[in-house]
Amino acid sequence: MKKIYLIATIITGLAMSACSDFLEVKPVGKKMEQDFYSQKGVDQVLTGIYARFFTGDEFGNIATNYVYGDVLAGDANKGSNFADQPDFTSLELYQITTGNSYFDSRWSRSYDAIFRANTVESICTKIKDQLDPAYFAHATGQAAFFRAYYHFEAIKVFGAAVPYVGLEEYAAATNPLISNVDESDNYIYIWDKVAADFQYAYDNLPDDWKHNAEFGRVNKWAALAYLAKLRMYQSSPYNGTNGTSDKWAEVKTLLETVMASGVDPKGTKYRLANTYEELFIAGQSDWTGESIFDIQNSLAGSSARNSSVAGSSAVGMSGALGNSGWGFFQPSYDLVNAYMVDDNGLPYMDGSFRQQPPITNPRPAITNIPETDLTVYLDPRVDFTVGRYGTPFYDWGVLTRTDGWIRESSSGGYYVHKKLIPKKSDNGALSLSTSASSTVKNFHLFRYADVLLMYAEALIETGNHVGARQYINEVRARAVNSYLLAADATTLAPTTSSYVFDDKVNNKTVANTAGNYRLGLYPESQFVSKEKALEALRFERRMELATEGHRWFDLVRWNIAHTEINKFIEFEQKHIGKYTQAEDYQPEWVMLPIPWNQINLMQGVLKQNKAWEDN
Repeated sequence: MKKIYLIATIITGLAMSACSDFLEVKPVGKKMEQDFYSQKGVDQVLTGIYARFFTGDEFGNIATNYVYGDVLAGDANKGSNFADQPDFTSLELYQITTGNSYFDSRWSRSYDAIFRANTVESICTKIKDQLDPAYFAHATGQAAFFRAYYHFEAIKVFGAAVPYVGLEEYAAATNPLISNVDESDNYIYIWDKVAADFQYAYDNLPDDWKHNAEFGRVNKWAALAYLAKLRMYQSSPYNGTNGTSDKWAEVKTLLETVMASGVDPKGTKYRLANTYEELFIAGQSDWTGESIFDIQNSLAGSSARNSSVAGSSAVGMSGALGNSGWGFFQPSYDLVNAYMVDDNGLPYMDGSFRQQPPITNPRPAITNIPETDLTVYLDPRVDFTVGRYGTPFYDWGVLTRTDGWIRESSSGGYYVHKKLIPKKSDNGALSLSTSASSTVKNFHLFRYADVLLMYAEALIETGNHVGARQYINEVRARAVNSYLLAADATTLAPTTSSYVFDDKVNNKTVANTAGNYRLGLYPESQFVSKEKALEALRFERRMELATEGHRWFDLVRWNIAHTEINKFIEFEQKHIGKYTQAEDYQPEWVMLPIPWNQINLMQGVLKQNKAWEDN
């Protein structure tokens, strides 16, 4: 069974009380833990955990992390209109407070999922004699993975000094009030406890799921890859805070094991997909070998909200796709300009792309009518990440300035998010149960390109910056296999154009492209020092993983968020007026504040994190 997330019932009987602290473990509703004391019951609760990846329009909870990873990083604008979702607007303008409701919902979502994971392990432990040993190992391995995954998600947003809730804490009492400080008021960092859960998952999960064809489940190689990612975060600067320590040698070793032996749930050895384009096309993206861990999508038995991985209202465009959508999540001017390349097909890593005008903007001679300058040479990945006026947008047509693609350009700009949107043909005739953003294509929470770039970073940090070039260029070289060809605006039939793709990897030129593209590989001179190698690594992560929910987490762990985000604000405010109201991003903001509501509910045992302890 490929799609397990949406075709099974979401378990609600073990949900947490909405009016109590989410670290309490008192089950509410019609069902208690003992009602699931069977293999079928374990399956039901496990399925409920997988289903938690879908949270409709609760923006602060979305598993794709676009609110934090993309909008907060400056790779995307909130879109919609200024007054819509004021807590979201506050985040994108860096007017950060401990009372922002998005933080509270993110905290609650994380600990609710951790509660469910502990429930699975608790049930399995109590009925172990009724379960096949392999089933017990696989079920508790999945439980440990999700307990680690959601603790890691909490760490990424709030820092590593957050409560760890394991099986012991789960079983201890109805309200253990778990503190994040010790008796001396020192922060308790949970890196190693989360690592132990990922390790248990690796030790107990199968290599693949071919034995029962449930390919949507997490396997041992995903657990090991996430352990490497956790240790990478633990090794990162974080402005000297967050309980970090040097684990780079371990990261390198773990990733070498993943790269040598890792397979996806169907048993396909990890590798890069043949093209960048196919990663975001339904029917092609699912089992290319690049998927470490995916959100599995299905339209069967789904509703508009839970078959759209970022919420139908969030990514659906306002009218051009045939039904309503709020138009959130628009790629920024800053991101699109970052795809500019020089004569050698290399990015402007010195930031000089911000000295150029936007690729798409109202032209002075035509008031308020946006036009795209398609003559500017860009990395071809741009048009599989961003919808630009004058270029084909899947089979929906060529984006034009009059068809309502964008809800309010003064709030979001002139670019349209693309990776989460399906083709028109994916859904067939839209019905009441689906929306234009409902999709059968997977969303890659973690893919092999990320592993290769992580490995390059580990090489750089362990003294082999020269060796990192091979892996960064391996990811970059794949980008030349995808580019858009020019198409007629109404029929999408191939047409001629004056634009070309200047492929400097293979020393060839492709004619009749949708815009000018160019791409080359990083030369040896870019890797003569650790600093220059990191410059290439960091820029390549942005280009390859853009709008996939990673950027802000990278910026804060590298301790460069304050410099990069303030440069973004300075550039973006020239084109979107609301950014003149943005606060300067502060160096200490390497994590977001633990929500005040949770500190209040925890009756004094929960201390604000280091970045916000004076707020």
